[in-house]
Amino acid sequence: MFEDLTNKFESVLKKIRGQGKITEKNIEESLREVRRILFDADVNYKVVSKFINDVKVKSLGQNVLNSITPGHLVVKIINDELISLMGSEKSDVKFSNSIPSVIMLVGLQGSGKTTLSAKIAGFLKSKGRSPVLAACDIYRPAAIEQLKVLGKEINIPVFSAENEKNAVKIAEQAADYARKNAKDTLIIDTAGRLAIDEVMMNEVSALKKAMNPAEIIFVVDSMTGQDAVNTAKTFHDKLDFDSIALTKLDGDTKGGAALSIRAVVDKPIKFVSVGEKLDALEQFFPDRMASRILGMGDIVSLVEKAQENFDLSESEKLEEKLRKNKFDFNDFLDQLKQVKKMGSISNLVSMIPGASSALKDKEIDEKVFTKLEAIILSMTPLERETPNVLNGMRRRRIANGSGTSIQEVNKLIKQFDDMKKMMRSFSHGKLRNLMKGLNLPPGMAKGLKLN
Repeated sequence: MFEDLTNKFESVLKKIRGQGKITEKNIEESLREVRRILFDADVNYKVVSKFINDVKVKSLGQNVLNSITPGHLVVKIINDELISLMGSEKSDVKFSNSIPSVIMLVGLQGSGKTTLSAKIAGFLKSKGRSPVLAACDIYRPAAIEQLKVLGKEINIPVFSAENEKNAVKIAEQAADYARKNAKDTLIIDTAGRLAIDEVMMNEVSALKKAMNPAEIIFVVDSMTGQDAVNTAKTFHDKLDFDSIALTKLDGDTKGGAALSIRAVVDKPIKFVSVGEKLDALEQFFPDRMASRILGMGDIVSLVEKAQENFDLSESEKLEEKLRKNKFDFNDFLDQLKQVKKMGSISNLVSMIPGASSALKDKEIDEKVFTKLEAIILSMTPLERETPNVLNGMRRRRIANGSGTSIQEVNKLIKQFDDMKKMMRSFSHGKLRNLMKGLNLPPGMAKGLKLN
């Protein structure tokens, strides 16, 4: 996520921090580089101009000029302005007092509305809501079937009326279904077009009038950059939506849409999609995203992901095994699976402070876990439970069985040994205490914000 943008920002911020004294000249030089970075990222011209001017004015203030560490204060100003640019605070989903509370997704064809509908439904279900999905895209081939498949995967009902060609009637019938089946949230997947046209806008406008949604979310492909911002403005002028969801953010190296769209339409970014899996959805936190963009990481989100995916009771069992020196490849495989649940490696790396620059120009293999799993699954039960029997002949057989090389098998075994040594150091309750420590109190979580 935003690899190009982050690497460029890290370089210029390093120069700014190194300035022993801040003058108007070196501020101009630094901001000239920042301006170039933002334009390369396809950020809106007016947004860039205002951003640069605001940073310049604040950087030349007396508090900065007279500071012992003026360079660090300028970096903080840039960080604060990025946060302000993207909305300052997290925006929660709005619900109405009526049943069901209606959420409507709109956007162009190909933006990812259907998949995002299911992702949001799954997210709300995890928060205690009882959602139902309404298949109101009556034009795209297989759209209804796609939504049904996604709904089945997350165990959420999908209402459809295949013979009905009026989207408003389908939505109204879906609302009746929700009331009769005690569903408190109706998520409407609407039809899109390759470009904005009168037919599409009339349909979504009619849906808005008939359903009175508590929230209209504009869905946009973040990788389209400036086009995403222009489309958002046109949709907003015609429909006045409430919030924005950015899809395919995991493939966006530039970040132009994320940095521009809030400033142009003055609507909050609510969700970001960071992968293909149905749980690859994150609420948008402007302060955390600014930290990632500037290469400062996002420790709070990383801790939250760990909380969601690592089981404290399992860590107690693991501690017991370590104490008895019983940790084996079956346990190692379980740990790999839990890390995989946390999302893509690239996304996790972006949350670790300094990791982006450390891994600059190095390709991150997202399939690495699949390869490790293949090696472990190619072992016999005895080999998994008793790693010390893995001699040269057995390693060669495992390599052949997993489609890997002897070197890769040897590397995994070394990683296993290293992990075993590291985890053994957490004996006598330390591992359990570490996992409990992930339940950070609000004050500590706030303190972890990287300004």
